Amino acid sequence: MKIMVGYNGSAASKKALELACQIAAKSDGLVFIVTSLARADMANKEKLQEVRESLSRAEAFTFKQMVQGQAIQLARGLSPGEDLVKFAEDNGIDHIYLGIEKISRTKKILLGSTAQYVILKGPCPVTTTK
Repeated sequence: MKIMVGYNGSAASKKALELACQIAAKSDGLVFIVTSLARADMANKEKLQEVRESLSRAEAFTFKQMVQGQAIQLARGLSPGEDLVKFAEDNGIDHIYLGIEKISRTKKILLGSTAQYVILKGPCPVTTTK
């Protein structure tokens, strides 16, 4: 089973990773820990380093859980939601796990909701955690 976790280092995404590892351990699954960077973040060296370190810790967590995990940083110029859905489609992902956080209506209108996009457009079941 191929499992993808949309990961941004938040407490909610860490919970999603924990849940995905529990499921993967029972099904001998592979967990892809995927982060998508916006264009502005790609140019910020400090942000890139922070993301790499966060992904490295997440990947180490999977190994501690005795689950095969692979951390992936996407930077293809798409929105995070589009990136995650495209990755899931391209890699035959069986299940997606996302941590969700409450954001204001204004922020949602301006930036969109990554979780909402993945839930509506994802090619497979999506489980969310808070």
